[in-house]
Amino acid sequence: LIMKPFADMNNDNYYLVMPASGIGKRMKSETPKQYLKLSNGLTIIDQCLKTFLKVDAISGFVIALSEKDTLFKSSIYFKHSKMLATAKGGKERFHSVLNALNSLSSVAKPNDWVLVHDSVRPCVKKTDIEVLINEVSNHQTGGILVTSVVDTIKQVSNDGEVSTIDRKKLYKAQTPQMFRFGILKDALDNALKLGNHITDESEAIENLGYSIKIVVGSSSNIKITQIDDLEQANHYLQ
Repeated sequence: LIMKPFADMNNDNYYLVMPASGIGKRMKSETPKQYLKLSNGLTIIDQCLKTFLKVDAISGFVIALSEKDTLFKSSIYFKHSKMLATAKGGKERFHSVLNALNSLSSVAKPNDWVLVHDSVRPCVKKTDIEVLINEVSNHQTGGILVTSVVDTIKQVSNDGEVSTIDRKKLYKAQTPQMFRFGILKDALDNALKLGNHITDESEAIENLGYSIKIVVGSSSNIKITQIDDLEQANHYLQ
């Protein structure tokens, strides 16, 4: 991958990729959690898209959907001018993201940026997205939103010995995670080739030996996994 000089980076494009093929078993709902309604009347995924589409830098977006998905066509953003494509959702999150990147291959340049965001993080702030873009846009690889760990963290060894980990060095990864298109695609192709189980894009990037930048975001940027999280999300959005 040939990197262009920082001086030329104003020509980079920014694309949003959103994996949205999960079914949300832990929510105990027949409706996939990204399509559950928030108190403002929007679905969770539409609330995510509403925020991102307020960011002028975003050139377009791709949504990775389950082959059985019949609900996204009812989204208010289904026919949005920045809607570039839908991609096939995969078995794991990174399969979905890789399929979305393949859909972008005809328009995205290697040095363009991809922001990957969970479709069930509806409380992401426009200001946090913009800070991430501003902080990372001159980086060779990319970076992610994080929050500091505030709880005391304990580690238990195999023999049952308990110790305390220095939380000053620990952060919780959030989304969006923003990486250069070419590097991210290489990283996910590598994970697929090696059969690695990765839980987010930054892990795949790290496995290729790249360093990334962290940008502290808002603690309200929660991921909805259980029914109680929905109530908390409504609180933050209000």
